[in-house]
Amino acid sequence: MKVISSMPDYLSIFFTTEGLISLLTLALLEIVLGIDNIVFISILCGKLPQEQRAKGRKIGLLMALGTRILLLLATAWLAKLTSPLFEIPQMFSMKGPHGVSGRDMVLFFGGLFLLYKSTKEIHHKLEGEDGGDFKVKAPSFTAVVIQIALIDLVFSLDSVITAVGMVKEVSLMIGGVVISMGVMLAFSGKISDFIEKHPSLKMLALSFLIMIGCLLVAESFHAEIPKGYVYFSMAFSLGVEALNIRLRTKSVVKLRQEIR
Repeated sequence: MKVISSMPDYLSIFFTTEGLISLLTLALLEIVLGIDNIVFISILCGKLPQEQRAKGRKIGLLMALGTRILLLLATAWLAKLTSPLFEIPQMFSMKGPHGVSGRDMVLFFGGLFLLYKSTKEIHHKLEGEDGGDFKVKAPSFTAVVIQIALIDLVFSLDSVITAVGMVKEVSLMIGGVVISMGVMLAFSGKISDFIEKHPSLKMLALSFLIMIGCLLVAESFHAEIPKGYVYFSMAFSLGVEALNIRLRTKSVVKLRQEIR
């Protein structure tokens, strides 16, 4: 007890029941919020040569971790980012005039970027790779890292604002983010390999990113869309796709047995 009482406040908070519950709750929430980030990184890194994919995923997630920590340490700047910069007149808004903040602009352009990239990837998947009419030039490692950095900013902003709303201590916020990123680093390879192994799952993941892009654009206009609906639809679709994958696997095994 003496050791704990002599610790600085930002460390002793980790040894309290309230602090541990807040830490674990925030870490779990950050993992859920980070799934779309992992999917986007996995799809981008899947376009790299095999030997560079693991490196790209690690760099992407470490950049996401760095972005989140920097934003958490700059909470005063983050508060200013949510302050209105200018106002949209009522004629351009369904909910009446409202102020546009720096966060709104990041969400808007980030959502458009996600929509563009996801639509482009689906087009290349359907027309480029499978159609064979033209060859899609593989992006360089630097180009992939830059794209990951751009989208990391968008996902990190939403994630950090959630953390700030849940926990008051910055040290707990950073701890929760570090734990969540550690879990994502540990499982990102398996998630990426699983997506690459099942093309239909990759298409489903790209469709999720289109939906998330639309959600980000809607949020930039202050439209209240509960994320629970989005996560439920994603979970339901993944469940249906898991049944399809199992059915296809059983069909292949049965066909091989018949051939033998």
